[in-house]
Amino acid sequence: MPPLRSAGTGPEAEDPGYAGEYRLEGRLGSGGMGVVHLARSASGLRLAVKVVHAEYAVDPEFRARFRQEVAAARRVSGAFTAPVVDADPDGERPWMATLYIPGPTLSERVKRNGPLAPEEVRRLAAGLAEALRDIHRAGVVHRDLKPSNVLLAEDGPKVIDFGISRPYDSELRTETGKLIGTPPFMAPEQFQRPREVGPAADVFALASLLVHAATGRGPFESESPYIVAYQVVHTDPDLTGVPADLVPLVQDCLAKDPEQRPTPDGIMARLPRELRQGGARRVESAVLDDSVPTHVRVPPPREHAEEAPRPAVPAPAPGSGPRRRRRRRMPWLVSAGVATAALVAGGTWALSRGGDAEQPLQTRPTVASADWRPWEVPVPDGATGACAYGGEALYCSARGLQAARIQTSSGNVAWRKTAPASAPASPGGGETGPVPAPVVSGGLVHVLSPDGRKLSALDPSTGEPRWTRDVSAYPGRVYHAGDTVLLVAGDGTVTAVDGGTNEQRWQHGLGLPGHAKPVFSFYGTGAGGPGQPVYAVAPAGQGQHRTRILALDPERGTTLWERTADGDLTAVGAGTGGALFLTAPDRDNRVSAVVRYDPGARRETRVPLGAPLNVASAVARGDAVYLLSTDGGLTAVGPKRQSWRLDTSVANASALVAADGDRVYFSAADGRLLAVDTAKGALLGQTAPRPARAGRGYLDLPPAPVAADGKVFGTAPDGTVFAVSAGDPGRWR
Repeated sequence: MPPLRSAGTGPEAEDPGYAGEYRLEGRLGSGGMGVVHLARSASGLRLAVKVVHAEYAVDPEFRARFRQEVAAARRVSGAFTAPVVDADPDGERPWMATLYIPGPTLSERVKRNGPLAPEEVRRLAAGLAEALRDIHRAGVVHRDLKPSNVLLAEDGPKVIDFGISRPYDSELRTETGKLIGTPPFMAPEQFQRPREVGPAADVFALASLLVHAATGRGPFESESPYIVAYQVVHTDPDLTGVPADLVPLVQDCLAKDPEQRPTPDGIMARLPRELRQGGARRVESAVLDDSVPTHVRVPPPREHAEEAPRPAVPAPAPGSGPRRRRRRRMPWLVSAGVATAALVAGGTWALSRGGDAEQPLQTRPTVASADWRPWEVPVPDGATGACAYGGEALYCSARGLQAARIQTSSGNVAWRKTAPASAPASPGGGETGPVPAPVVSGGLVHVLSPDGRKLSALDPSTGEPRWTRDVSAYPGRVYHAGDTVLLVAGDGTVTAVDGGTNEQRWQHGLGLPGHAKPVFSFYGTGAGGPGQPVYAVAPAGQGQHRTRILALDPERGTTLWERTADGDLTAVGAGTGGALFLTAPDRDNRVSAVVRYDPGARRETRVPLGAPLNVASAVARGDAVYLLSTDGGLTAVGPKRQSWRLDTSVANASALVAADGDRVYFSAADGRLLAVDTAKGALLGQTAPRPARAGRGYLDLPPAPVAADGKVFGTAPDGTVFAVSAGDPGRWR
């Protein structure tokens, strides 16, 4: 990982410039143990990066606790938590990056606007009960649930900060004589028997938190933490001001004996029916187009008998039937890599391929032959990799594996090449960084070395190298646009190389005044036809809230057209007639509108959304844009209005893949592959979960599937690559 840099001599002098490969853009908050910064991933996702204070980084005990925090946060990533994206608990300055969730904490909300309305308190109770259910199913006790650790996001409450949480099976115990927690929200046993704290302590804290939300104070109040501790252990709570229908439930949750408190499922069962069936997340689609059904229901969740507790996941689609029992394998985490369609953040340059029929994540599958059968292939234990399609084969890279060719017709591995053993695990450093997917360019298979310093082009038939280029001067800025490789230097100079011959095609600068060293991001890979443009999108100037858009010919480097538009826009992709789709944010950086620019007519159209969305990824197809929210909501936006919204109940989903036949595909963190009918906004089907073996957890950022040759290819945390027919997702297994 790059060294953490400091600047200045003031109180923020210890702030680093980077955490791993993530550039830190500004402070979000500070606590006793570290500072939380805003950052962005290579694909443009906004991240909250917690960096430990330097004084604690040298403390072995604290490092052990931070390592435990990272492990706990990874185990509980779900709809009611901030998913972990990356972490390095063993770095010079330990850090952890989670998905940034805009919204105030409950503490800030109550302090600024006063107590919540009774209906808001009920919804908060439902959301937090479901959050605790998922946390406890993952085998974790939070132990510090309080108003400042609850974010009020647009799709419901999110529980954050697992700094003192503890897995049930953890060997790290509270030190004798040391109390850990926040007294007004601690359970009696945390004061009396800190080594025996279990899930019931979180239920006690939930009730205290609900009292705070309803009244602006806690059930036990004093300026002295010692008096508060006495009240928690010995006196009755003050529930004045709590909604009358919630008082009995809150009283039971505040029972002194942990055995007398209800479970999170018990809490949900006692809430109003409409909250139990929806809570903060409704499992119905809000269809805004009269031509499609008004309600599309997602299959409800079911329990799983796994080797270790884990969050529940929706059941397979009707008719899918049980899947044969397979030997458990170590997970192969396949990253979307450069094939992701995730949004690129405002304030950065974004290079993207355009065109209608050849969009990178919008492949055109043909019908699979009648005698073809689904298959799945195991990969080496513990591998972390990524796959891409090209010429009737799937090419995959992984940690320790430079590349492998898998025949799409049979699943047979034609060849595999081992990666250099001495290189670091990933371009960002550390063991958690993703391995980039191979790219088929110029008829060859392009792979980056594990340290990101060399780009090699392999023969697709044998896997033998044809050429190798040193790209160490372009860390993280090697992009593919069809048969052209774009190498972007730190000063904005772009060098274009022929993907087949390694010969330079052109070179010139794209820098702007005030942006001498722009940061480039790219979405999309795959072979592209001649004349398809690459789009470069950048802010027109600091504070102007205008965006400059350049359409470039990647083979010649010439500018095809350019435009300056209002707002800090982000390119999504090209649609019918070469129109470019972009998204426009509101002041909280949520997507509030879809922008369509027709370069032929020089006409811009903006379609506002019904409500702003926290978008994780987006893809354009034809005359529509599909937006996948961080809560799993999938929204379709047509030429004139928002068409439909489907709640998939899949949090932390992969990037979207749009294909012919009115289909959108994406993956879930438990290894499921899902298909959605974009004409109706309905879930067509899903594969059975393919979770990792006990103790291995779920994928943090699931890989995007690949659609080609009438098939859909997915990867799963159980260590397999699998293929299913695109013809009938309702029959997927």
